[in-house]
Amino acid sequence: MAAGGDSLAAHKIGIMFLMKKRKVAVFDVDGTIFRSSLLIQIVNKLVERGVFPPKAEALYARQREKWLDREGDFGAYINAMVAAFAEHIRGVHYGVLADIAEEVMDEQWKRTYRYTRDLLKELKAKDYFLLAVSHSPKTALDRFCPRLGFDKTYGTFYETDASERFTGNIVDQHVIANKATILHRAIEKENLTLTHSIGVGDTESDILFLELVTKPICFNPNKKLYEHAKRKKWRVVVERKDVVYEL
Repeated sequence: MAAGGDSLAAHKIGIMFLMKKRKVAVFDVDGTIFRSSLLIQIVNKLVERGVFPPKAEALYARQREKWLDREGDFGAYINAMVAAFAEHIRGVHYGVLADIAEEVMDEQWKRTYRYTRDLLKELKAKDYFLLAVSHSPKTALDRFCPRLGFDKTYGTFYETDASERFTGNIVDQHVIANKATILHRAIEKENLTLTHSIGVGDTESDILFLELVTKPICFNPNKKLYEHAKRKKWRVVVERKDVVYEL
């Protein structure tokens, strides 16, 4: 009888362990962890390697110069880069992009911000489920995020045909565009909880998931996110050179 009771107790403990929900920490990637944009680095390498023609650069060169001269918006630069990628990725074999992404990540995966890199390590040690949510190509994210300890990554998934060549279309674009939807999906699939949750983002596109978490952190925010953060009294953290401080 005692043995049977012990077995039942162990079974109940096992069920409770399986049902236990993990705390989640959700991070944007570009400009929040990576000190650049994964897409920018991938496209530059595709042009350099001759996978994309030189004319691809013309689609974003003007916006890049305006951004570098602080006369334009970074969002406009990224949008031009996305357009160039979507247009010229058509017909490229998946393996070519995967190899380029691997090369770029081998070269640059350590080019991260100290604050978010250390925060990831701290949360990993506390058994948080680390979730990356980004609009960068998932092919690049899958080679970058695991090196930093992420458990799950959501990114833009570009469609391929039967011969594994890109069509230029984005799969479920409406889903990846809404980071709150992605967070809810991850919570349901991975048995997570928003209790004591943490979110880190740097632009207004991250507001959707920052509104959901217990502890939102705006890291090196752009103007729109900064203004929203001050209204909401969210934590604002800035890393400049070798100094990390709060506003």
